Amino acid sequence: MNLIQKQNTFIPFLFDDFINREFNLDKSILETLPAVNIKELDSLFQIELAVPGKNKNDFQIEIEDGLLTISSNVKEKNNSDNFKFTKREFSYNNFKRTFALPESIDETKIDAKYFEGVLKISLPKQKESMAQPKKIIKIK
Repeated sequence: MNLIQKQNTFIPFLFDDFINREFNLDKSILETLPAVNIKELDSLFQIELAVPGKNKNDFQIEIEDGLLTISSNVKEKNNSDNFKFTKREFSYNNFKRTFALPESIDETKIDAKYFEGVLKISLPKQKESMAQPKKIIKIK
């Protein structure tokens, strides 16, 4: 049974291997952005970011001038053990994502949770902007 499955095609695999071996590129300079899902429910918007390998203290979430900014700036730990990596793919890249908030968001009630590699940010809507239930008016 083969537990390792190559996801790269032959040419990109050779290219990546050559660049990493010959030029010893520092991957921390290459910023990658986490995948994002944005859901709209009746009472709120929910933003989910896939950011495994971090903890809740690694994130900074700010709101300024109608913009929500989510960032992470973590320094990689240097191991002082006496070994050399043959291949190193674990990386904890820094990122910064900014989202424009609609005016219907109640900025005072924004909540964030980090669980099992997913950062979830709940953006409640103001009561005035929530969809009102269907109302039937009887004719007199």
